[in-house]
Amino acid sequence: MSRSLIIVPTLNEVENVNAIVEAVFDIDSDYHILIVDDNSTDGTIKTVKQLQLQYPNLFLEVRTQDRGLGKAYIHGFLWALERNYDYILEMDADFSHNPKDLPRLINTCKNGADVAVGSRYINNKINVINWDFTRLMLSYFASKYVKIVTKIPVYDTTAGFICYRKEVLKTIDLKHIRFTGYAFQIEMKFKAWLHKFQIKEVSIIFTDRAKGTSKMDSSIIHEAIFGVIKMKLKGLKTN
Repeated sequence: MSRSLIIVPTLNEVENVNAIVEAVFDIDSDYHILIVDDNSTDGTIKTVKQLQLQYPNLFLEVRTQDRGLGKAYIHGFLWALERNYDYILEMDADFSHNPKDLPRLINTCKNGADVAVGSRYINNKINVINWDFTRLMLSYFASKYVKIVTKIPVYDTTAGFICYRKEVLKTIDLKHIRFTGYAFQIEMKFKAWLHKFQIKEVSIIFTDRAKGTSKMDSSIIHEAIFGVIKMKLKGLKTN
């Protein structure tokens, strides 16, 4: 049986982590979940450890240095490759990504795609709930801008709900991914595309978090907008 690992990065997500873990295992108890926590101080770590007593397929890695979204995912990817998972997924802890879409992403990879992207903007349709207009337009046009600059054949270039076949992550030199914020998502897709892996988008509905605090700030937006210019001008190597 193919093994699937869902990587969920957390930083002070005590209000969401219990519910997201239960929701994923309600979909399929054979899934494995890896919580990569950036040393939360709100009780997230304690909650996950308590959940581990109930769910043997739940794992926890706590990071105390070099924190950030991209670094957390790289940590999770390397952890997954060491354990030879077939399908490795990214998913937020705050229910902005619906766990019910997990089988659709995994099946897309099982049916031939190397990377399945949960897309908010496929075919220029916008499927986002509860974002204010400014944030929505920033995200939407940032994805269009990245698509134009990089030529990646993906509508939602900044999407963070993704399934990778393990071969993709084995091929990309993960230790040399340079971006850590939202540009991390762009760089991963860019490198997968340069390696000629097949990327397929799956339409999803993205719902903004109801609990907890967003980790987005101006530095992350700056990296996403200007980082892609540097990425293109410097010509990132495929590895």
